[in-house]
Amino acid sequence: MKPLRDVSPGARTALGVSFFVLFFAVWAAATFGGYVSKTFLADPLTMLKSGWTLLAEQGFATDIGYTVWRVVGGFVLAAIVAVPLGVAMGAYKPIEAFFEPFVSFARYLPASAFIPLLILWAGIGEAQKLAVIFIGSFFQLVLMIAVTVGATRRDLVEAAYTLGANDWGIVRRVLIPAAAPQVAETLRLVLGWAWTYVIVAELIGASHGIGHMITDSQALLATDQIIFGIITIGVIGLVSDLAFKRANRALFRWASL
Repeated sequence: MKPLRDVSPGARTALGVSFFVLFFAVWAAATFGGYVSKTFLADPLTMLKSGWTLLAEQGFATDIGYTVWRVVGGFVLAAIVAVPLGVAMGAYKPIEAFFEPFVSFARYLPASAFIPLLILWAGIGEAQKLAVIFIGSFFQLVLMIAVTVGATRRDLVEAAYTLGANDWGIVRRVLIPAAAPQVAETLRLVLGWAWTYVIVAELIGASHGIGHMITDSQALLATDQIIFGIITIGVIGLVSDLAFKRANRALFRWASL
């Protein structure tokens, strides 16, 4: 190992898988060995059996579908508004000066704090849950995208002006392409945060969703079901993360140059 020295794809996969193997081995040793009471932490086999029961008999697949829909819906709505606003803030300093103080203020407000107000305004239906994810994602996206666009190399901008580009041409032909790979990476990171917000949103007034299942399981002390729900979120998040990375590499090949 050397600092910043990359590893081969095969070695990266093997190292990543080995961590999960070690994690489950320690978990199995702690539960099957009697070091931790199964009331507080179910063993891996019981968790898998309960997960199969949830999927086959209790309609957990429907809960997963509701949660995925809420995450994707709220996140896409946030991205549709945040990306152009972030680009505008990064490109034009007066726009940044106008919006940044409020955005910087709002991004420190926890999305969960808005739930009582959102229930008052939108009820306990889907609009409330989408709004929680929107609030939790939007302000983070705006500021991170603005910083990314604003950090574009000045020599590229000056070269474009020398070649006769106008202001809109600078934004369209220089700033957006230069920032696009990092903007896509920002979207990938904030999508992960959106998953934390949806579970909070589903803890109150939800009749479907992974968070709803976890809340019901908590009342029954069913740690096996709770752990299966948590692992389900992690698996979905990992799959979406890998898909995002693959899409980014395909769309922005120049980022690796």
